[in-house]
Amino acid sequence: MMKKEKVKNNLEKKTAIDLFSGCGGMSYGLRRASFNVVAALEINTVATASYKLNHPKTKLKVTDIRKVDGREWMEELDLSPGELDLLAGCPPCQGFSTLRTRNGACVNKDRRNRLVIEMARFVRTFMPKAIMMENVPGLADKSVFKEFLRSIRKDGYIPTWSVLNVSQYGVPQRRRRLVMLAGHGFKIPFGSKSNKEKTVRMAIEKLKPAGLSGDPLHDMPEKRTAKMKEWISRVPKDGGSRGDLPIEIQRPCHQRSDGFKDVYGRMAWDKVAPTITGGCCNPSKGRFLHPEENRNITMREAALLQTFPKNFRLPSGTTKTDAALMIG
Repeated sequence: MMKKEKVKNNLEKKTAIDLFSGCGGMSYGLRRASFNVVAALEINTVATASYKLNHPKTKLKVTDIRKVDGREWMEELDLSPGELDLLAGCPPCQGFSTLRTRNGACVNKDRRNRLVIEMARFVRTFMPKAIMMENVPGLADKSVFKEFLRSIRKDGYIPTWSVLNVSQYGVPQRRRRLVMLAGHGFKIPFGSKSNKEKTVRMAIEKLKPAGLSGDPLHDMPEKRTAKMKEWISRVPKDGGSRGDLPIEIQRPCHQRSDGFKDVYGRMAWDKVAPTITGGCCNPSKGRFLHPEENRNITMREAALLQTFPKNFRLPSGTTKTDAALMIG
């Protein structure tokens, strides 16, 4: 009997909790890595509606993490300290991003910066076997990250962290992220890099025509003036940018600025995409034009470039702006 029970336990999936879950991107990744995501926590009501739609079996707590008593939540989940396999989280990163601070030239005092420490509080309560945190590279230089590392070290964890480019791990986009792994009493190595980059073409070329596909995420309408449509049509196909246009037809604001050269640029079919951000529904926010069609990428294309599965859905009535924020 004991031998049979041991075999059964070895076949069971390892458990994970997803903090700051958003619409469920990390939960998808954990599930693909054979984790059973037993619970998640998120405060944003638009994101939680999407999470429930895509992860109906996960117990989602919709509240401010600062108001959650870790021990009470652990009891709700019928867990004991040390029983959870993985505590994963991506605390809100806007407060650590240089994109909102003139490339780091001014201080970002976003009030959400301290939420990193909330994750440390849950580590101390749950005492999971392992921890994973993902965030923007800018977090590495912040005192709050150093404070987080000190806290988990005191609890017996051995952290390893690095800034990784996800294009080297099978994601079809150029995206640098800080990833921190920590085992309770042991060190966790990073996974092997992929031998081949996945390109934009591999991710989105085979989709049905946008607007006529029957897929709500692929058919969200795009509103552009006739003048803007004509201007976009002149951006060279397959990786062209506004800098390729004659100076006399460039927009006045672009003539005055030599920065942000990716805006109104096209993706290239046989390269990885640029970083998919919360502004991915707007070509004025980055290189988000389709490689050859005269339009922005659709929200389905953005989701696939982020490696969301093809069956990822959003609730009916979700705006394109909200969709882009969640996907990005």
